[in-house]
Amino acid sequence: MNRNLLLIPLLALGLAACGDASTPAEEDHDHAEGAHAEEPARGEHGGRLLQQDGYTVELAIAEDGTPPKYQAWLYRGDKPLPATAGTVAVALTRLGGIAERHVLAPRPDGSLMANTVVGEPHSFDVVVSARIDGRDLRWSYPSYEGRTTIPAHIAQQSGLRVAPAGPGTIADEHEVQGLLTPVEGRVANVAARFPGPIRALRANVGDTVRAGQPLATVESNLSLTTYTVNAPISGVVLARNASVGSVASENSTLFEIADLSTLWVDLHVFGADAQHIRAGVPVQVTRLSDGVVAHTTLERVLPGTATASQSTVARASLSNADGLWRPGSAVKARITVEQQPARLVVPLSALQTFRDWEAVFVRVGDDYEVRPLELGKRDAQRVEVLSGLSPGDQVVVEQSYVVKADIEKSGASHDH
Repeated sequence: MNRNLLLIPLLALGLAACGDASTPAEEDHDHAEGAHAEEPARGEHGGRLLQQDGYTVELAIAEDGTPPKYQAWLYRGDKPLPATAGTVAVALTRLGGIAERHVLAPRPDGSLMANTVVGEPHSFDVVVSARIDGRDLRWSYPSYEGRTTIPAHIAQQSGLRVAPAGPGTIADEHEVQGLLTPVEGRVANVAARFPGPIRALRANVGDTVRAGQPLATVESNLSLTTYTVNAPISGVVLARNASVGSVASENSTLFEIADLSTLWVDLHVFGADAQHIRAGVPVQVTRLSDGVVAHTTLERVLPGTATASQSTVARASLSNADGLWRPGSAVKARITVEQQPARLVVPLSALQTFRDWEAVFVRVGDDYEVRPLELGKRDAQRVEVLSGLSPGDQVVVEQSYVVKADIEKSGASHDH
């Protein structure tokens, strides 16, 4: 059974083991205000009602037609007050101890609104301070979204792995197909010097031979004496075109031998991509039979196009010390045209879709929280982060979907 299919049940079982309904341990795994607590009272504008000493502040995050900003309405008893009757400030503490402050100012519509944006996720501990009719009022409460708690041993069992966000490079890469061929000039066709019957053959297809090694014995029709045909180069016998007793004609090919210690990789590049390919750039070649990867450098881009495919052929050399790269085999390759430095990158494996965001999850202690990202360039392995993370943030890079599933299960995906 695929191990990944067991991860979410394992996580659920482990979390259940943290406590039952009669123990405080369950409280440690509350994901969001409202998941196990009474939903806060809401006012006529949909905001949270904060009440004290006969005064009420209705507080909301305005998102209609504006970037998210705090908005408030003031009341004495059940009667609205003008926006100028008091002041409101909201202090937030985000996961990891990051603090921010939003001061609300009166508006013509009778509300107060901050001019500072409340960044996503809207997940923080909140302290609201107000002064109405000369009275100082204060409220504090948690307001979490996209956050969950996973004990360390459960995270380990679930395969969660984190790594710090940091600088890296984004590669301009081209995925192409290719074919392995013997290097020109390292293939020899072994011929009989004089016609006559073949008396002995001493090599078979696939044999490794050395230069000067006897390959065949032929009886000359002219002198009626035998002579030896030797290997002109060291290499592997690719073909044997003779049999004992048959007659070798003059200059007929008896064997084909190739030095396969190095092979050419002919890569087929199509269309406009060919304009970006140049000699000297790195190439990663993958053997399709077993996934083995080799790294080499592009040597040249051949003039003209391949007749059958109308592609441009880019050629690299490949060391074949183990002999497992075989001429005629298809390979896939990645040509890296350029590498651009980026201030902050994360692996593609860290990305998840959360609500309508491309996001990652960060870990602080045993807490995990979503981070919506603005992304830049990407390659086959990593993506540039333009905003949403700070260098050193501990990002979940493996099994991040487990965190996403736990947040969605808890109902903490979106709560103000």
